[in-house]
Amino acid sequence: MFDKLDPEARLLLLRFVCAFAWADLELKEAEERFVRRLIEKLELGEEESAQVEDWLITAPSPESVDPKLIPAEHKRVFVEAVRAVMYVDGDVDEDERAQLDALKATLES
Repeated sequence: MFDKLDPEARLLLLRFVCAFAWADLELKEAEERFVRRLIEKLELGEEESAQVEDWLITAPSPESVDPKLIPAEHKRVFVEAVRAVMYVDGDVDEDERAQLDALKATLES
């Protein structure tokens, strides 16, 4: 699933995943573990990993997660990864669900 992502798309994916992990303004331990496993799976370099670690401390800025940045061929991968981080803690509130729905709607248009 992730093997077709180039390094730039991998980092963008993690930016989106981190932003959605912070959607409820709280990064839960399960979400943090999920992101760290994803860092390993995507085999990020040292610099990119450090950037993602920063996003685990402070959420990425809203303007940096513009769905228009997502390459068309990777839309499904992004939605699935975002959905996974949101559901990993077993607690998805209505605001989180609404944000996921908004992302999907934007990517479908």
